[in-house]
Amino acid sequence: MSGLSDITDWFAGRFLEAVLIVLGAVLLARLAGWTGGRITRRIDTAAAASGELVRSEAAKHRHSLTQVVTWAAVVLVYTVAVVLVLSTLGVPITSLVAPATVLGVGLGFGAQRLVQDVLAGFFIITERQYGYGDSVGIVTLGGQADAYGTVEDVTLRITRLRSPDGEVVHIPNGQVIRAVNYSRDWARAVIDVPVPAGNDPERFDALLQTVGEQAFADPQLGPMLLDPPTVMGAESLELDQVDVRVVARTLPGKQFDVSRELRARIARALAREGLASTPQDATPPAAGPPTDGERAAVRTRDDGA
Repeated sequence: MSGLSDITDWFAGRFLEAVLIVLGAVLLARLAGWTGGRITRRIDTAAAASGELVRSEAAKHRHSLTQVVTWAAVVLVYTVAVVLVLSTLGVPITSLVAPATVLGVGLGFGAQRLVQDVLAGFFIITERQYGYGDSVGIVTLGGQADAYGTVEDVTLRITRLRSPDGEVVHIPNGQVIRAVNYSRDWARAVIDVPVPAGNDPERFDALLQTVGEQAFADPQLGPMLLDPPTVMGAESLELDQVDVRVVARTLPGKQFDVSRELRARIARALAREGLASTPQDATPPAAGPPTDGERAAVRTRDDGA
């Protein structure tokens, strides 16, 4: 009879207290997630209400930092809850030090990649390499292809991208060996216009300069440009044509939109003048990250311009 009474007392005492600790931990984790979500929504709302064409670097960093702090808070809550539950149930924590050391060594060898991911994620966040909403290209260790897309989430362990095709790509932070940020500070739209041999290059330069000035004065395209597009002159010389380069500094992430619009404007201007030419874009023509061939063109542009 006393044994049954002891079991009843244990369930009514320690077991019930452990259950309450678990429920409290779940509620605290939910509260942390809800608070973090509310803060990020407020940051996004403020960024949208500012009327700026691109999100500021500070807003992107605050968004990413909030996500990381929320994730760390949830992990901390559950870790403390496990320790409290073990202590409440009467499990001698001090006696678990030796087995925990052995287990920790084993997990250390098995979880090296996890530790590497967390450390890499810490430096990605603190160094502001990229953040929420950035258009990036990431080269991974041993990856078959580079990952390109818009950053949707950055935690201490993974980076989640949304590719131009709508695919969601999860990249462990420890596997990132090179990250190219297309949305940082400012960008460049570079277009090479082939001039057929036998034409006056100065005529093309004047025409392209006029197109650039009109683009900068345009109420829709102008706000994306930091200054009027510049005609750099002949970039390459071939037997049948000369490539004339046009460079425009743009808001971060807007180089793709500006490049596409400038190509269309140049093509129309050349058609009006009766000059047959097809502008060749040295930057990605789409609003998303570049393809393999276009990345090579971008590298050529960065080396030559």
